[in-house]
Amino acid sequence: MESIATVATDRPERYLKQLCAHLGRKIKADYTDTEGTLTFDAGLGQVTATPGMLTLRASADNPENLAVVEDVLGRHLEGFGQRDGLQVVWERTTA
Repeated sequence: MESIATVATDRPERYLKQLCAHLGRKIKADYTDTEGTLTFDAGLGQVTATPGMLTLRASADNPENLAVVEDVLGRHLEGFGQRDGLQVVWERTTA
C-alpha cells in the first residue's frame, strides 16, 4: 500500500533535512539535499524536495502500518512548518 502528500513550501530542502535529521535519531534515515528515505518498523517513508514543493510518500504492507507512517511523517512536518502553515493531506494511491 502507498500514499502520497504534496506540500507547497518556499523551503523544501530545509524541511527535508529537518524532518530526516530529526527522525534519524530514532530510525534509519538516508538523505541528500533533495531526497530522503526513512525506514520505519511499520514501513517506508520517502521525501523529495523540488522547487516550491515537498513530496512525501508512505508505503507499508497493510492499512494500519501505512497509517502509522503517514502519522509520523505528517505530524512532524506540520510541527516543524507550523509557522509557515504547512499542512499534510495524504492520498492513498493503492487499495
